[in-house]
Amino acid sequence: MSWAEAGFEVLGQRVLWIDLVGNACALGTVYLAIKRTVWTWPVQLTGTVLLFIASVYAHITGNALKQVLFGVLAVYGWVKWAKGTRDGAALPIRPATARERAALCAAMAVGTVAVALTFTALNARGWHISWAPWPDAYIFVGSAVATWAQGRALVDFWLVWVAVDLVGVPLAFSSGLVVSGLVYGVFLVMVLIGFRGWLRQARVLAVQRQETEAMAA
Repeated sequence: MSWAEAGFEVLGQRVLWIDLVGNACALGTVYLAIKRTVWTWPVQLTGTVLLFIASVYAHITGNALKQVLFGVLAVYGWVKWAKGTRDGAALPIRPATARERAALCAAMAVGTVAVALTFTALNARGWHISWAPWPDAYIFVGSAVATWAQGRALVDFWLVWVAVDLVGVPLAFSSGLVVSGLVYGVFLVMVLIGFRGWLRQARVLAVQRQETEAMAA
């Protein structure tokens, strides 16, 4: 048995160590995001590597591809947050504009359809890319949209994660990734806490900007 297959049994379910540690990193990522620290990104990068391996072992190709995209977006977010917090400045978080929200929703809808049809077509050709093309596509696209919005420090990225978690929990359990299913449930609670904290901080920063602009005038 390879190290990627190492694990233990819990209530008759096989738990992989890479799934456990990868999801621990994922939880750490959310916690660090709540704290608005740039360390959220290197921790996410570590988690994506481990969860990619776990997904490949569980034959969840859509989730594996999601982890690859996560890795790319983690680098993007790392660069953006590093610039935004330069010289000890607070991360300039803000709510998305109406146009940005429309773009996020459009990307979710169009992206999910496009990816689901792609997964379905590849399945038909014998590639077995996904046993559940539509939920896989929804999670794949939603995760990408949420991570991109997080990189831009938009408060709304938390809401996108809520939408993703509502599908991710049952899919993970039905795929046999028990730890991932439990973690998705914990995610949902942490995401709601994060959303509340970011929204409050965004309002404080907005007031500070208005006061600064008033003083400058």
